[in-house]
Amino acid sequence: MLRQHSAQFRKKKPLPDIQAAISDFSESSLRSMVETVSIPRHYVAERENNWRIREWIREKFESFGYAVSLHGEYQNVVATPKNRSSLPFLVAATHYDTVPGSPGADDNGSGIAVLLACAKMLAKVGTIGSTRFILFNREEDDLLGSTEFVRDYLKQREMDISETHVLEMVGFCSHEPNSQRIPPGLPVKAPDVGNFLGLVGNRRSNRIVGDLLVQARTYLEDFPVLGLKVYMGLERHFPHLQRSDHSPFWEAGIPALMWTDTSEFRNPNYHTRFDTPDTLDYTFMKKVAQLLFIRILSHERSIC
Repeated sequence: MLRQHSAQFRKKKPLPDIQAAISDFSESSLRSMVETVSIPRHYVAERENNWRIREWIREKFESFGYAVSLHGEYQNVVATPKNRSSLPFLVAATHYDTVPGSPGADDNGSGIAVLLACAKMLAKVGTIGSTRFILFNREEDDLLGSTEFVRDYLKQREMDISETHVLEMVGFCSHEPNSQRIPPGLPVKAPDVGNFLGLVGNRRSNRIVGDLLVQARTYLEDFPVLGLKVYMGLERHFPHLQRSDHSPFWEAGIPALMWTDTSEFRNPNYHTRFDTPDTLDYTFMKKVAQLLFIRILSHERSIC
C-alpha cells in the first residue's frame, strides 16, 4: 500500500528561535555553492574533477568547524561536529558525483549546497553533536558509495542512527501546468504542477514523513511538500522509489527518507549537459534547506 499525504497535516505553534534561525538562509549563498560544484565529476570519467570537488567539500566543512574523514574505497565524505555525542544521531546525506558529461547542478549540486548550508547554520547556533553530514560518491554507479557505508556501519556499529535524510535533486521547480509527471506504474496521484518537494518513506520511516509535513506546515506554510508513505515492504516492487542513496539504508532496516524534486519526472535537464546552475530555483532550494534544518534542530532537542 502507498499513501500520499500533504495538506491535511495541521500546523503547530512555531518556536521563535527556530523562526529566527531559518531566516538567515541565503539564496545567493546556495547559488554560489551550486555554481562552484557544477562541473562534470563522474568517479571514473572525470576522476580529477571528482577529487577536486571532494576536497572543496572537505574544506568547506572544516571551515565550519567540523571534523572530516574520508570513508572507504570510494571516498565518502563524513563530517562530524567536534563535540561528538554518543547519542542516537541523525544522518543528513547526499551524493557528490555526476553522470559523465553533466555539470550536475540539480543532480546533485543542489543537495551538496543544501547540506553545506545546514551544516554552517548548525555550527552557528550550536550543536550537541547528534548530527552527521555524509556525501556519498558513486551514487551514479549503482549506489556504490552508500552501499559501502551501510555495509561497514552494520559491521562496526560505532554509531546509532535514529534517522537518515537523503537529498536527491532538490533544486528544480516549475509553476507551469503539466510540468509534473508520475513515475510509470506508481499507483498514486500527484499535482500536475512541479512546484512541490517530495518526501518518500517506508514502514520504518513513515512516522518521520508525517512529522516533517507538520513542521513544513508550521514554519513554511507557503511551501508545498508532499509525502509518500510506502507500507508492507512494497518499495521493492517500485524501482523508481529506490534509485538513490536511501535505498541501502532501507535494505538494512535503518529509518531513511528520500527528499526529491522528482528528477526526470519534472526536470527536463536530468543527466544531460544542460543541468546547469541557471536552471534551478533558489527560492525553492532555500525552503528545502530551511525544512531540513528545522528537522535537525528538532532531532537535537528531542534527544537532549
